[in-house]
Amino acid sequence: MIRQLTAAALLLAALGVQTAALAQAPDWAKIRIGVEANYPPFSQMAPDGKFSGFDIDIANAICAQIKAECTLVSQEWDGMMPALNAKKFDMIVASMSITEERKKAADFSDSYYDIPSAWIAKAGSYKEVNAAALKGKKIIVTRNTPRAKFVQENFKDSEVLLVAKEAEVTMELAAGRGDIGFGSSLAATAAFLKSPEGKAYAKVGTPITLGGAAQGGGVGMAMRKGEDSLRTKVNAALKAITANGVYKSINDKYFDVNIRGL
Repeated sequence: MIRQLTAAALLLAALGVQTAALAQAPDWAKIRIGVEANYPPFSQMAPDGKFSGFDIDIANAICAQIKAECTLVSQEWDGMMPALNAKKFDMIVASMSITEERKKAADFSDSYYDIPSAWIAKAGSYKEVNAAALKGKKIIVTRNTPRAKFVQENFKDSEVLLVAKEAEVTMELAAGRGDIGFGSSLAATAAFLKSPEGKAYAKVGTPITLGGAAQGGGVGMAMRKGEDSLRTKVNAALKAITANGVYKSINDKYFDVNIRGL
């Protein structure tokens, strides 16, 4: 769920940056982390309130590395950045892609993963995916994301169905309410293509990487502007868990490919 906030949400976040003071002393012994518990396999919440998923494990590993006491705070996606700058929590670990627009409202850690986006359709339905092939077709994509922006800018002769959550891309596709879906290649594989409902579907066309860790993009952990001590600690911890094998063990728990992206 490499995604993007609405312009209104980013404006509210930017206003919050102007007035926010540092949340606590620079030792960061206690950290509140905003998570979106509705994006398996990256993040989800069980009926008993317990969080799980790749993002959750990475957040906990970062906290363990810097010896901080961390509290996970569930937050709906569209309110993530405003809640950060309103000090509801100190850091976002929610598969948030690093974009120039977002960097106006928050600072980001180094990228902690980077995966391409994939087209999903009935198996054999498209040899190529381009504007000509999808003219007049309905594309399903999660709203307020770099993927939605990409589709709207490059497929102007297509109809676009915007959905609220990543899982809804394949749900709507399977229900026949669109011709092709554009979503996370890993989420699509884990949540749909391996399921009975996805048996007749496949990835089509060429995967697309929007942004990229090597170019300063990818997915990062967002923090309020100016909290450099926290960002320094988080980046150092990310390097440490990558070097000592903790990151790999978390990666391999959820995926059969390396999603580090660097």
